[in-house]
Amino acid sequence: MSAALDEFCGSVFWNASYLDRPDADLPVCFQQTVLVWIPLGFLWILGPWQVLPMCKSRDKKSSVTKLYIIKQVLTTLLMLTAVAELVLAAVEGAEQDPLPAVQYTNPSLYIATWLLVLLIHDARRFCLRRDSGILFCFWTLSLLCGSLLFQSLLRRALQVGFGRKLSASSRSRSNPEVTASFLSSITFEWYSSMVFKGYRKPLEIEDIWELKAEDKMQSIYTVFEKNMKTAVRKAQAELEKRKRKKRRREGGLDHVNNISKAQSQDILVLEEKQTKKKKGDKGDSGSHKDYPRGWLMKTLGKTFWKNLLLSVTFKLVHDLIVFVSPQLLKLLIAFVSDEESFAWQGYVYAILLFLSAMIQSLCLQQYFTLCFKLGTQVRASLIAAIYKKSLTMSSATRKESTVGETVNLMSADAQRFMDMANFIHQLWSSPLQIILSIVFLWGELGPSVLAGLAVMVLLIPINWFLVAKSRTIQVRNMKNKDERMKIMSEILNGIKILKLFAWEPSFEKRVNEIRAHELKNLLNFSYLQSVSVFVFTCAPFLVSLASFAVYVLVDENNILDAQKAFTAISLFNVLRFPMAMLPLVLSSLVQTNVSTVRLERYLAGEDLDTSAIHHRGSFLTGSAVRFSEATFAWERDGDAAIRDVNLDITPGSLVAVVGAVGSGKSSLVSAMLGEMEHIKGHINIQGSLAYVPQQAWIQNATLKDNILFGSELDEARYQQVIKACALLPDLELLPAGDQTEIGEKGINLSGGQKQRVSLARAVYSNADIYVLDDPLSAVDAHVGKYLFEHVLGPKGLLQNKTRILVTHSISFLPLVDNIVVMGAGAVSEQGSYGTLLANRGAFAQFLNSYGSQEKDASEEDTTGTGNKTGLCVCLGDMKNLALSSSDTSGGCYEPYPASGNLQHKNFLKISTNSLKKAQEEAPKQVKGQKLIEKEAVETGKVKLSMYLRYLRAVGLWYSFWVAMGYVAQYVAYVGTNLWLSAWTDDAERYLNETYPVEQRDLRIGVFGALGVSQALFLLFSTILSAYGAVRASRVMHQQLLGNILRAPMSFYDTTPMGRIVNRFAKDIFTIDETIPMSFRSWLSCLMGIISTLLMITLATPFFALIIIPLGIFYYFVLRFYISTSRQLRRVDSVTRSPIYSHFGETVSGLSVIRAYGHQARFLQQNEITMDINQKAVYSWIISNRWLAIRLEFVGSLVVFFSALLAVISKGTLEGGIVGLSVSSALNVTQTLNWLVRTSSELETNIVAVERVHEYTKVKNEAPWVTDKRPPRGWPSKGEIRFVDYKVRYRPELELVLQGITCNIGSTEKVGVVGRTGAGKSSLTNCLFRLLEAAGGKILIDEVDIATIGLHDLRKNLTIIPQDPVLFTGTLRMNLDPFDQYTDEEVWKALELAHLKMYVQDLPGRLLYVVSEGGENLSVGQRQLVCLARALLRKAKILILDEATAAVDLETDHLIQTTIRSEFADCTVLTIAHRLHTIMDSNRVMVLQAGRIVEFDSPEELLGKAGVFSMMAKDAGITNTETTTL
Repeated sequence: MSAALDEFCGSVFWNASYLDRPDADLPVCFQQTVLVWIPLGFLWILGPWQVLPMCKSRDKKSSVTKLYIIKQVLTTLLMLTAVAELVLAAVEGAEQDPLPAVQYTNPSLYIATWLLVLLIHDARRFCLRRDSGILFCFWTLSLLCGSLLFQSLLRRALQVGFGRKLSASSRSRSNPEVTASFLSSITFEWYSSMVFKGYRKPLEIEDIWELKAEDKMQSIYTVFEKNMKTAVRKAQAELEKRKRKKRRREGGLDHVNNISKAQSQDILVLEEKQTKKKKGDKGDSGSHKDYPRGWLMKTLGKTFWKNLLLSVTFKLVHDLIVFVSPQLLKLLIAFVSDEESFAWQGYVYAILLFLSAMIQSLCLQQYFTLCFKLGTQVRASLIAAIYKKSLTMSSATRKESTVGETVNLMSADAQRFMDMANFIHQLWSSPLQIILSIVFLWGELGPSVLAGLAVMVLLIPINWFLVAKSRTIQVRNMKNKDERMKIMSEILNGIKILKLFAWEPSFEKRVNEIRAHELKNLLNFSYLQSVSVFVFTCAPFLVSLASFAVYVLVDENNILDAQKAFTAISLFNVLRFPMAMLPLVLSSLVQTNVSTVRLERYLAGEDLDTSAIHHRGSFLTGSAVRFSEATFAWERDGDAAIRDVNLDITPGSLVAVVGAVGSGKSSLVSAMLGEMEHIKGHINIQGSLAYVPQQAWIQNATLKDNILFGSELDEARYQQVIKACALLPDLELLPAGDQTEIGEKGINLSGGQKQRVSLARAVYSNADIYVLDDPLSAVDAHVGKYLFEHVLGPKGLLQNKTRILVTHSISFLPLVDNIVVMGAGAVSEQGSYGTLLANRGAFAQFLNSYGSQEKDASEEDTTGTGNKTGLCVCLGDMKNLALSSSDTSGGCYEPYPASGNLQHKNFLKISTNSLKKAQEEAPKQVKGQKLIEKEAVETGKVKLSMYLRYLRAVGLWYSFWVAMGYVAQYVAYVGTNLWLSAWTDDAERYLNETYPVEQRDLRIGVFGALGVSQALFLLFSTILSAYGAVRASRVMHQQLLGNILRAPMSFYDTTPMGRIVNRFAKDIFTIDETIPMSFRSWLSCLMGIISTLLMITLATPFFALIIIPLGIFYYFVLRFYISTSRQLRRVDSVTRSPIYSHFGETVSGLSVIRAYGHQARFLQQNEITMDINQKAVYSWIISNRWLAIRLEFVGSLVVFFSALLAVISKGTLEGGIVGLSVSSALNVTQTLNWLVRTSSELETNIVAVERVHEYTKVKNEAPWVTDKRPPRGWPSKGEIRFVDYKVRYRPELELVLQGITCNIGSTEKVGVVGRTGAGKSSLTNCLFRLLEAAGGKILIDEVDIATIGLHDLRKNLTIIPQDPVLFTGTLRMNLDPFDQYTDEEVWKALELAHLKMYVQDLPGRLLYVVSEGGENLSVGQRQLVCLARALLRKAKILILDEATAAVDLETDHLIQTTIRSEFADCTVLTIAHRLHTIMDSNRVMVLQAGRIVEFDSPEELLGKAGVFSMMAKDAGITNTETTTL
């Protein structure tokens, strides 16, 4: 081969002696062939692919730019030089002897190559990214090879040394990544503009670049979902197989265990709650524990395989190059120790060290970018999948996971996957690096390495043990976390009830108990972590100690010299990273495993089965809805809630569904909507549905958006709907009309307004079939009547639509086309009003007992007022689906007169007056338009005070000793290394003598002692810091919880729940687990860098000069980066809250979204919210890579200069000290990088302290208990005096009560009436001081309530609130959370509330577990539980806030009777919903616009022609005796 090349060039191809001299150079032939062909070969192998876009692309070429023209001109010039060279060679060859072949081939090759380059440039105009990576590499290779040719030519011309220069740069453009050049891409230069912008001003979400199309949620999720479906299908088939096997096995046992299944189940539930049985216990019914497994990882692998493959490539290249540095170090030490070696060799080694470090860093950064991108995309896919699942979930699956748990799946579990994705490749990369290290070490130390290996192998079982222990703790803690989040979200949902009943301490105690368990586990977990950190710090050191000791002891000829020791040490350092990573990755894998189980169970849960709901039109034109033998249950295998229902509803008819509490009315509706488990039969529905649930579901959006609900705006229809739904007067009261933002759960609307908005949404949707689940329950009789006439009735807006109305309002029944009477889940009778009366069935008896003036009513009905009794009660049934909402600021007395001219005039007068008033006040009022402020994003540097606040929470002494421990550890570390350096210099000192044994033993002994002390100091500081961190967690959570519970009601009105939940979930998690780790890593890195620089400076003092410019560069990069990164993390936190808020809202309005068929719109909304968050996260990832590339460049320079200085001062240095200096430098790159990472991570995470602190500073309401205590037994009389009392909801809003003055005597019964916004509910809020006075005072038994503590006040009043809110826990806990009463007293209260029979039949009776939001009781039953609460308290003053809105007539009757008998000696204030409840009051207070307009006995008021008598007339009341109740 060599001979052929000699002939080809006409000179010698290779002669090693060229290099064995001070002015070394390469042979000319080698330069003309190898150095020319390497770049050309590279281009010809990879280049032709770059021309393909010309052949395939149908896209337009992009325009010709200046840059393109310059590139083409320069390439053409290069081609012309090649042509000229060829011509010259031909001319010369013709004139003299023929030239060597190489003179002809090279120019010809170049001509062809430049042609190819011209083509590639042109082809790139079809691509978005103009430049080509392959060309870039080709130019770089040509430059490197050409520089060697160039220096030879120069030296021949000038006989001078070596010169070479390499530079390339590129500018980024406006949306940079898509069009960034190759160089800009690998160095992330395109991102610089963002970093500078972030340094100049705090970044906002608007500043961040949009994601690339392929990174957007939609494109990722489409692929993921496709793969998920196939994988789940396979997994379900496997599951069926498993079940079949199990059935075969258990076939024999089955009939033995058939004791009443229901009983054993209930007993189990109880046991599980009491003894907290472990999940997999035998007793638990096996079937729902099993789920399709093992499909999630496969799906993720299939979806993201391209990313995985690319990152494997980069990682592999990086891992191999890592091992080049130790070999170069070995050569460098040999060079320094060898007097004879040439200087140029040293320079080459220094340059090679620099280059290998640079390539390593470029590969590593590309690899990390890919990994982090994978992480965010996996997280996003999972969140999208969870969201989509929640829209299709069956009610059984929904019961298994509460809202809190699902939000946890989104936040914690998806996050786990993201963290895992970042390190997944370590699973193969770590073992690979370990194996390679061992191979190279064997080369250095021979069999002695086995001693080191033995130590490693011994450490593995210890490690496994620690991982296993950590896992069990982690699983336990996830359960505690779920439990705590569940209670927290309940507390926040029912905060108003907690405040009214002064129950905060009881719930605070519950949360703190769970938190105590959580922290105990956390402490154990941290101790385990410190042990494992200790083991891992010991590991590399013990390994090197064992190896060196054995090496020296085995054979006295084995002398440890610098080459061996420091090559070995840098290999051990390489080994250190994979060995530390492996256990972390394994434990992360373990945690991900826990999450995988949770996610697989959730995502593969059963979907809603709507197969029984048909939409066939062809053969059934006669009916709009038809039930055929329909039997449905709430749970698969549960008891049927409706059975054998046969119904035919004709198009355009109005059908009323009536029946007692729990008779299955709402179940009938739910079955129609497909929310129930199908047992047999089917339901056929023709046309689109609109649904009004029993408890209105309102979104956090403007009022207008709530009504439009995603439809196009048709202004005329919109106005018509608003008028028909009686919303016009409400719009006048709202600060910004229909543009007013409604808070979460409709918090700033009264019950009646919410219900009317919900109705308006249905009417506007213009569907074919309307399913109305008792929409008239939350509004007064008048409004009810108005709505019936204008919307639902025969003359209403919906007169031509099919309407199915669940109702308890007898007055409307004569006007409906058909009545369906439900009883115990079946249709007991149906027909028109007249038919049913004639049948004399259950319905007729029911009417006779409650509709006392039956005949009058039917006569009156012909004239159009049927509301003789005007009872409009609402009831829920066994399973009310809508989550009960907690905050309504007062449902309404709303006089909407509907007939009679006189009233019309009056009505018009009222509305024109209020219109004028609204116009006058308009500018002032818009202040309150925005209810929920944008979440505050802290900007600028995290204040030092935050770090101090955290350290103070840890304890300053703890912090001090932890820091001292780290300092001591690194002092020992430097000692160890200096000692080793001295040890290796012994090889020179005792060159040809025997090595003294005592010297050897001393060396080994001290080396060992220093190493062990290093590990012990570390153990000391980690254990201390673990204890301190848990202490800090405890303190911060307690402050946060205590303060949130003491925040005033107005805080909850203006803060979305998601935001508060985020503090308790994400931020507390960060304080618990992330910050302690960050602090430790930061200290560790800082000390590591200081000690390394110290060692290099000791070796070559000149290095101190180089530290300064490098330090300045480092500092600037850091300053730029940290401000950007910190702000990006904050933006990430803020954009994450809406994901959870939107999710919570979706889950609570699920039945509505499904009924309207708006799933796709909500999915899209979720995608948009997700993309905004992804954008911030992605930008943050890139900012980290931008930084890392620049820092690793600094690290590479440190390596280069430490090597260069060693080469320059060759004669004066020992091999040992050079080895020490360069091996430390090789280590510093990683540490430099980690220092910035950890400081920015620390800054980022300390934001959690800042956010938690922000909520511990929320202004509190008045103290719960003050020095001034009311007298014992207060209030003994129950007299209430209002003195010129004024109040407003928030400082910037108008007054709601405008100076109220009145006296209410002891044991007096007072009714309060008035239309919406008159201030009825505000009155109760004031008595309980949920609102503080803006003027005036309230005296109860002559005690000014503003002077005593809130709990002293609230514990002595009783309220039956408008919304019956229950909490998860036992029934007893819901009645008496402080365990103040005996069981007898509790049973007595239940008996009086008519619940005793019901509770006695429940499994566990008083210990029956109430589910989230009280979903396993009907709304009526929940209301009775609230009555029982009031009966237990038995305070002297009782306030009824529209309490009877959700019960049927019989229950209502019972409640009224109970209140009359049991509270006879109390003062009772009833906020009336319907006038009948207050006609027997001693006096009635009529409110209008925050003032008392009438206040007298009902008889007197009826006699006067005033507001009250008008209302009464409307409700069909002429005198006080006409009421039956």
